Amino acid sequence: MIIARSLLIGLAPLALCSAIGSAQAQQADMTFFVSSVGSGKGADLGGLDGADALCARLAQAAGSSGKTWRAYLSTQAVGGAAVNARDRIGRGPWQNAKGAVIAKDVADLHGPSNNLTKQTALTEKGDPVNGRGDNPNMHDILTGSQPDGTAFAGGEDRTCGNYTKSGSEGAVMVGHHDRMGLSEDPPAKSWNASHLSRGGCSPDALKSTGGAGLLYCFAAN
Repeated sequence: MIIARSLLIGLAPLALCSAIGSAQAQQADMTFFVSSVGSGKGADLGGLDGADALCARLAQAAGSSGKTWRAYLSTQAVGGAAVNARDRIGRGPWQNAKGAVIAKDVADLHGPSNNLTKQTALTEKGDPVNGRGDNPNMHDILTGSQPDGTAFAGGEDRTCGNYTKSGSEGAVMVGHHDRMGLSEDPPAKSWNASHLSRGGCSPDALKSTGGAGLLYCFAAN
């Protein structure tokens, strides 16, 4: 009995090390995640460069290196050419920190059969993100994009000034990572184009509709 107990005690650290090693290996292979934090300034991400840098920092801290990380964001043509989110994230396939594939390519990602849900849209740490029904709700993910992943035309601000505003002016398109909303209409279940922020681009404005300034991050290579 004593020998058996000693064996179990001795094997426990080995099992723990094996589990940790497996988790680290999966995170090293990760090519998609929802950022665990935002910029801290609402929808002001420092533009696309700042958003990409945030994705890269979080991925590296989680043990994923050697990849070019891009935030899934579109920009509007204001003093330059518009940028489509779908054109900046690589070709896929993309998998989360647990190894689950969320889409095999760009067409699949923007089609009806993608595997992006609350259960698969995990952070870089492999943790789920609060959704509708959780406290606080954080299911609004910044995208600034149309359902097909393309940019909005210039005119009405739908990107919070291409992710440089953090006050009461402007608005940004968000998607629901949990595919849930106030109705059964397609926008309510859209992961990338559900509704505009209300009351501006500040942290409080994003929070008021169930957001925390989080991003979808994709490895483009």
